[in-house]
Amino acid sequence: MRQRRTAPTDAAAGLATGSTKPAAKPLPSPKVLAARLLARRDYSRAGLTQRLVRKGIARDEVDRALDELAAAGYLSDARYAQAVVAQRSGRYGKRAIAHALRQKGIATPEANAAMAPLAATDEIADATALWQHRFGAPPANQREKARQVRFLLARGYGLSVALRVLRVAGAPADDCN
Repeated sequence: MRQRRTAPTDAAAGLATGSTKPAAKPLPSPKVLAARLLARRDYSRAGLTQRLVRKGIARDEVDRALDELAAAGYLSDARYAQAVVAQRSGRYGKRAIAHALRQKGIATPEANAAMAPLAATDEIADATALWQHRFGAPPANQREKARQVRFLLARGYGLSVALRVLRVAGAPADDCN
């Protein structure tokens, strides 16, 4: 016959009966937390500020720590903006990339400097390549045409660009107007 196992009592487990939970570890300094986050990937100053403030760190302490990290070269909105543009170019239109930079808190001068290389690109060619990769065939009906247009609009291309891509792809002219 098998014996039943019972849960050990506090005394049997070696715990004091009146013990409390161990105290939580204090948070490291804002500079250390920010450096740990930046070690994993780049952040914008606004994004890093938001993350640290959510952890309960005072805004002035966060600003002081981020100023030190920026002076040391570990935090750069210009570098972050260039990385965002490089990551999204070819998959998104200029409008979508500019919107993403604004959403991430990048100031206008840094955003314009990062977007400067995109000024020489042909948006029609980029949209056509993206459309070709995704669909590859002209729309068979109005529903399919609307789906393809919505895809390009969601990627930050204008309506005129989306319709021109479909026209070039071989969609009937009366369907693309």
